[in-house]
Amino acid sequence: MTIFLREADVEKLATVNMAIDAIEEAFKLQGEQNIDLAPRRRCRIGQGILHVMSASLPTLGYAGLKSYTSVAGINRFAVLLYNGDGQLIALIDANKLGQLRTGAASAIATKYMARQESSRLGIFGTGFQARAQLQAVCLVRPIKTVIAYSRDPEKRERFCREMTEALGIPVNPASIPEEAAGDMDIIITATNSKEPVFKGEWISKGTHINAIGANFLSRREVDVETVGKSACVVVDSLEQARLESGDLEFAAKEEAFYWEDAKELGLVVIGEFPGREEDGEITLFESQGIALEDVAFAARIYEQALKAGVGERLPF
Repeated sequence: MTIFLREADVEKLATVNMAIDAIEEAFKLQGEQNIDLAPRRRCRIGQGILHVMSASLPTLGYAGLKSYTSVAGINRFAVLLYNGDGQLIALIDANKLGQLRTGAASAIATKYMARQESSRLGIFGTGFQARAQLQAVCLVRPIKTVIAYSRDPEKRERFCREMTEALGIPVNPASIPEEAAGDMDIIITATNSKEPVFKGEWISKGTHINAIGANFLSRREVDVETVGKSACVVVDSLEQARLESGDLEFAAKEEAFYWEDAKELGLVVIGEFPGREEDGEITLFESQGIALEDVAFAARIYEQALKAGVGERLPF
């Protein structure tokens, strides 16, 4: 029987640590070529867009898809999870799921690409996704201080107060973007900007960057100089990045980057490709957000729901 997990159920069951563990396992399977992945496709509906993406993890016995709509500035997410026999076993509200899985992917990239002693973090963007980004990255590196920048001063101040309390470390607001960039070990860009919010001229040697917001070719978060300075460029899916990564596509057009130099995160996780070879290197993870992450995390949430007896039974 199919179970329906509402957003409140997911919030009760899911944790950042669970997301990191599930998605790291999924990227290991990606590196071993033990997954199938269909990149996101988009269709216009009225005044908005329908997005659909799918993946299967045969060795774990799960497959699924995420679909969501973006209409009038509101996103509505759902994951359909299937078992190996093709039965629909769960329908899951996926707003919190998506937030945590995006943060977890950045944490995994950080674990394999950032310097071990990284303690200073700058973040651009103070919205919904930024919160999970900080929570997840702080679990894999000894972050001692965070500098946050966004265009809205009130939102920026509130984010810093709330995240200081949540993380137990100082999260301070930056009045200008350069303050969140200079002398940082790790940079996170979590915006929906159409123009770069981060410039390569600000970057320090040895910095690792997680760029998570530019998943349309019309969006850019980091400039061409940033991409060009990166000794290692890693993506969650090469196929999806070619379709969606505005940061990389623009750099490729300027011949500051070549697609054949990019590697998938799964290859880094299994050790086939180094995420960092020297402390002074600049490294870049371009996260598009792929269905592999959604399905792997949804499966883990489903398993927890069965143990806890959580969820509404549906007659499918």
